[in-house]
Amino acid sequence: MVWNVTASSFFFFFYFFIFLFFDLQVVNGIEIYSMKIDSKVTSRFAHNVITSRAVNRGNVPKEVFFDVELPKTAFITNFSMTIDGVTYPGTIKEKEVAKKQYEKAVSKGQTAGLVKASGRKTEKFTVSVNIAAASKVTFELTYEELLKRQFGKYEMFIKVKPKQLVKDFEIEVNIFEPQGITDLEAEGTFITNDLQNVIQKTFSDKKGHISFKPTLDQQRTCANCSQSLLDGDFIVKYDVKRTTPDNLQIVNGYFVHFFAPTNLPKLPKNVIFVIDISGSMAGREIVQTREALLKILDDIKEDDFFNFILFGSEVRTWRETLIKATPENLDEARKFVQGINTEGMTNLHGGIMRGIDMLNAAHEGNLVPKRSASIIIMLTDGQPNVGISNTEDIQAHVKKAIEGKYPLYNLGFGYGVDYSFLEKMALENKGLARRIYPDSDAALQLQGFYDEVSNPMLTDVELNYPENEISDLTRNSFKHFYDGSEIVVAGRFIDNNQNSLTVDVRGEGVSMDFFDLSKVHKMSESKAFQEQEYIFGEYIERLWAYLTIEQLLEKRIAATGEEKENLTAEALDLSLKYKFVTPLTSMVVTKPEENDNQDGIADKPIEVFPNFFFFLNSHSTAPQVSYLYKAHPTWYTIDGDPHFIISVPQKDDAICFNINENPGAVLNLIKDPVTGITINGELIGDKIVNNDAKIQNTYFGKLGIANKHLDLKLTVTPEKITLQNGNEQTGFTWLDSVTLQQEGLTLIINRKKNLVLKMGSGASFVIVLHQVWKKHPLHQDFLGLYILESDKLSEQTHGLLGQFFHPIDFTILEIHPGSDPKKPDATMIVKNNELTVTRGWQKDYRTDPTHGLDVPCWFVHNNGAGLLDGVHTDYIVSSLF
Repeated sequence: MVWNVTASSFFFFFYFFIFLFFDLQVVNGIEIYSMKIDSKVTSRFAHNVITSRAVNRGNVPKEVFFDVELPKTAFITNFSMTIDGVTYPGTIKEKEVAKKQYEKAVSKGQTAGLVKASGRKTEKFTVSVNIAAASKVTFELTYEELLKRQFGKYEMFIKVKPKQLVKDFEIEVNIFEPQGITDLEAEGTFITNDLQNVIQKTFSDKKGHISFKPTLDQQRTCANCSQSLLDGDFIVKYDVKRTTPDNLQIVNGYFVHFFAPTNLPKLPKNVIFVIDISGSMAGREIVQTREALLKILDDIKEDDFFNFILFGSEVRTWRETLIKATPENLDEARKFVQGINTEGMTNLHGGIMRGIDMLNAAHEGNLVPKRSASIIIMLTDGQPNVGISNTEDIQAHVKKAIEGKYPLYNLGFGYGVDYSFLEKMALENKGLARRIYPDSDAALQLQGFYDEVSNPMLTDVELNYPENEISDLTRNSFKHFYDGSEIVVAGRFIDNNQNSLTVDVRGEGVSMDFFDLSKVHKMSESKAFQEQEYIFGEYIERLWAYLTIEQLLEKRIAATGEEKENLTAEALDLSLKYKFVTPLTSMVVTKPEENDNQDGIADKPIEVFPNFFFFLNSHSTAPQVSYLYKAHPTWYTIDGDPHFIISVPQKDDAICFNINENPGAVLNLIKDPVTGITINGELIGDKIVNNDAKIQNTYFGKLGIANKHLDLKLTVTPEKITLQNGNEQTGFTWLDSVTLQQEGLTLIINRKKNLVLKMGSGASFVIVLHQVWKKHPLHQDFLGLYILESDKLSEQTHGLLGQFFHPIDFTILEIHPGSDPKKPDATMIVKNNELTVTRGWQKDYRTDPTHGLDVPCWFVHNNGAGLLDGVHTDYIVSSLF
């Protein structure tokens, strides 16, 4: 039995919290008798151990699931499982090496563990195991993370949801800060008046301690209830004493330098908001954007300068240059924001370049204060499709125009953005990217991000150290220092016995050319180890390794070629040396096969990228369009007779269902009233009908794609292709090689393989020809359909497939054995419906055209009843058009 624990590709995490969600799902007869979270925080570096213990009270083997939600910036360092006194530890391996071991176990149907993205700020670690009657199992997971400071506090956020009463439940947090602790708070969203007294909190000088250990009766929702009150957030906040602007700590040849000056006057800021107003922002998105901007205007200081740039198909500005935030100008700005509406397409390049040019002109013309901090904040929900739309060209133009003078912050609204492009462009320009989730609190997300960067105190901060004494230094220059935050630099001494260091810190402030802090720091190593109960190993060295790996992976995002290879190799070496599960490594837990007498669920992590890729196919051969798979791994598929598979990126999982209809039925797959695009598919069956079978095999034998705004229709069968443009009709065969471009239409036919179609400014489509042996006694040729750039379809898109282009959420509960011992059943909560689903496998032919890859998914029975809007027969239409 093998578990492969792989870090999600979502890595950069700017919220300064520790998130912990633990949820030991209960299978019939399983009692969870102990849950404990033990957290040791030393010099902001957190070492967390989660331990859960369960026993099978039943008479037959049972399956136990262990789920933990971790912050995306945390690195798992260990996982072990103990069954009946025998411990099976995890080992960290390079990803490809671990993958081979993992897939060998998966191919045998054995249990698998993984880390996957599960929420805005977290990723979920999941593992399941079958345990014999009366047997006990202990899960222990360890992870580490550097706490980051925001708004003057370090915050530890613990999500509590055990789902049942637990005899021995405890959260214990021990904090050791050499600088001394000032404030220490603990609270919970589920804490009642009775539970408030259960929280024990003490702190004195350098040590802080928090304990939460409710009894069984204290956990109950009422006197005789079996439901638990423990369902919500447990939050710990603290800060440290700051008698000087910085603090240096040295242990065993490594140092960490914390820099957070206080009581500095705030710098005036010059901020340009570059806002996407294309048609896809219509509805709730533009309403929430207006709401957020109005609240931001309330927070802008009178010494600040600002402006708004809007981009749709065209680019327009509120004012021709940056203006001061006087009360009169702010009132005018509010009127302007209230009138912002959507229009056109997405001229992202034009919008961002107008903002950069305006900011450059303001500095060159001395229109803004010399001692001020300048930033650009761009918000977009789509991908560039007007003007310069090549993302590499846009990145190059932006980098050349900014020239490192100020940071660029890119906010990606929703799931249709090319987030990797936004992130790379921001990192190249000393900023960062943030995804804004399209939920009811999107306005608060936007305002929250602005709050993080709204109070700059210093610019061009550099922390310099003697080059002949230090090696392997982490990042030591920062464009801005914001109020309530903290700069952290770590490094390694050339002489391991050195215990002092000269530090030179420089940065521009309001009332000085340079903030200059040059001093010699000395620290006795013995002092750092006086509190051994709070110390975990070589914590400064591990902090340095954590920070180094994090920054190498961040640099790797924007790197190319040999530079990227070198960054990858360095990060991998450190990950293996310090046993961190990162995007380059995996953890494998192996249980000897001779002891593994039961099959479990295998669930392999799928890397989730922000660009959606919708995939519609029908049987055996994937298209030879390899570029489709490189940047768009989120997919939807119809495969077989036909099988629908819906990728759910928020869950890093999939849902599947069948549509059982007779040959000749025409199904509406996609209908978008805004772009005018409709796609219908007609089913065909096998050559020979099996009259004894209740359900006949069917495939797509004819596809019809229409754009009513352009008066275009395309009919595709395995034999021919017909294009109707108004009253003109043109015919092709699959033996042709064609490239046709005219107003509003691009059509490319790759001989005997596929065709590519783009209508207007909407999505692009690839139709694939699947050919079988002409003398095959049963099967016949059929078609597959791929949808690219689905974000260019509107929010009103619907249809059998189109309804899932929008985010969908579901919850899996009560996993239990099904009729097939290899395919457990469960309860799915989706769209306010409670469905019985089965864990199964479907074929995905994208990367293996011959054999296909098995994709795990939750199968919804009865033609997708409860998952689809309405019933499947609602999607049967009278004809192809």
